[in-house]
Amino acid sequence: MKVAVLGAGAIGAYVGAALHRGGTEVHLVARKAHLEAIRSHGVQVLSPRGDFTARTPATDDPAEIGPVDYVFLGLKANSYVSAGPLLQPLLHDKTVVVAAQNGIPWWYFHGLKGPYEGRRIESVDPGGSVTEVLDLDRAIGCVVYCSTELEAPGVVRHLEGTRFSIGEPDGTMSDRCAEFSTAMIAGGLKCPVEADIRKDIWIKLLGNAAFNPISALARATMVEIATHQGTRQMVRMMMEESLEIAAALGCHPDISVDKRLDGAERVGEHKTSMLQDLEKDKPLELDVILAAVVELADLTGTKAPTLRAVHAVADLLSTKVGVTAAS
Repeated sequence: MKVAVLGAGAIGAYVGAALHRGGTEVHLVARKAHLEAIRSHGVQVLSPRGDFTARTPATDDPAEIGPVDYVFLGLKANSYVSAGPLLQPLLHDKTVVVAAQNGIPWWYFHGLKGPYEGRRIESVDPGGSVTEVLDLDRAIGCVVYCSTELEAPGVVRHLEGTRFSIGEPDGTMSDRCAEFSTAMIAGGLKCPVEADIRKDIWIKLLGNAAFNPISALARATMVEIATHQGTRQMVRMMMEESLEIAAALGCHPDISVDKRLDGAERVGEHKTSMLQDLEKDKPLELDVILAAVVELADLTGTKAPTLRAVHAVADLLSTKVGVTAAS
């Protein structure tokens, strides 16, 4: 079994290091100082579960790796359209793409029986541009319940969580999911194969769709949002509206809004990924996290007034990101 990690940032490098530790042949695709550090010293993982170093091959040219059995996609979803030249050299006829993305994936309606089967979500797959790069039949869904950060080039600090839930879009318990899960578990990670991976998508999205845009708009941490009376109520409304949309699509995640809020508060002074991107003047991952949810509200006739209002303001903010750097 040969795996390439395309986008070996904090999460990707952590997964690659774990797979390597478990005996899988792993190749990392990274860039610049991070790549040079990995080449010189390997991936150094600092974790409350025990520190370790994985000396995995690393490159910025996937053609040096060649075709693999699995690509673990650690890129942000807004990079998928441009990922074709990087992905193509890694593919053979049966290569599987495990997409560890936030938000609503481009494959959401692929293999989903019902009135929306095969429908494209324009917010995440405009004009089918993502599907052209990432073939639907290659996709395995992956929802990440793990927090890491890149402390320095080549150095990953693992903060909490080791769960990477995976599942087929059509709900089958496939051999390819079982094989990848076994490799992840051998590396010390949790990797349950879910019959309905969309439930996990909505459980995580419940928090991301609310906390990410609010954190960017208010420049606030998780605990600040969760303990401020006004924003806590706003998050509650956004979560309830998200659950209404999920239900309208036939998905009923078993999650308590109160527990989700309390859990976010316990995270403490943590900046969401969207706030971190804003502070670095990087594009915001708004389309898959919130625009797609609003599009699904339109599709199902769900009102979702709070989600729509927050999206409108966050969308305006996203148009300003990168302007300073470009001027």
